[in-house]
Amino acid sequence: MKKYTLLLLLFVVFSCESKKAGKGIPVIGFMDAFEDETLAQAKLGFFDALAENGFSEEKKTIHVLYRNAQGDIPTLTQICDYFVSEKVNLLATNTTISTITAVQKSKTIPVCMMVAPSPELAGLLDASGKAPANLFGVYETLQYIDTSVALIKEVCPRVKKLGLIYNQAEPQSVSAFSHLQQQCKVSGIEVFAQSVSNSSETQLVVQSLIAKNIDAFFALPDNSVFASFETIAKNCADAKIPVFTSESGLVARGALAAYGADMYLWGYQAGKQAVSYLSNPSEKLPASELVKIRKKIIHKKVADILGIKVDQSFSVY
Repeated sequence: MKKYTLLLLLFVVFSCESKKAGKGIPVIGFMDAFEDETLAQAKLGFFDALAENGFSEEKKTIHVLYRNAQGDIPTLTQICDYFVSEKVNLLATNTTISTITAVQKSKTIPVCMMVAPSPELAGLLDASGKAPANLFGVYETLQYIDTSVALIKEVCPRVKKLGLIYNQAEPQSVSAFSHLQQQCKVSGIEVFAQSVSNSSETQLVVQSLIAKNIDAFFALPDNSVFASFETIAKNCADAKIPVFTSESGLVARGALAAYGADMYLWGYQAGKQAVSYLSNPSEKLPASELVKIRKKIIHKKVADILGIKVDQSFSVY
């Protein structure tokens, strides 16, 4: 009953809002897969880049339709269907599942991705090895795994057992897990991994990994990890186990250290891509870009609690 009530509410909201869209200005449909303060930084960066280049609702130079699926895939699909039916000028997608849904639902509306892996890692290449013609934006490769493993050895050289969770339904998580295993093997680190299908399973799985006497935990850029990171951080903190990640936003939420993309700047870079398209919609879509800004960041309070010295090469949270 609850699900049908939600669908009815979405229908009413969509029906009312459709009367507002399309008044001679570009309409952007922004798709968030779920509520998360780390991902919210990418969204903020995206719209800041647009505003700085003259595209904002305040100036009435764009109209934004924003929807958050709250982690529910059928809702995300319905949101995308609605945006497509409204014939939005641009689909902005935050995280991999939003991007995959968008390119599956439309082959013509431009899709600007952020917080997503390369089309290849996301499984979006066709039989000839080409990415969807309507896809552009900013992506990440598995390079962040290499820098992350190096970070673990730099900060905690005695780490021998590393725990992690990942969602087998997310292609980028499976690829990242496989690559991390390879890199850790070279570095003499044994990986203990367990899969989860949703964030509600996180606590029991993390406690199971802690019981295996892991020396550290690695938080992959996985939707289930993002959605339940406070649970991960608390359980690891109680066990005095450091949490490493590739996402700087997770350091603010309790991870010890990260070496990876800045979420705000990732969204900002994607926003600049969207500006390029919106300024010349008749031109060829901008080429997709690799995320440009990576940085090392450490949580000083967490480091102090764990007795870890903060190196000057790190930005300090």
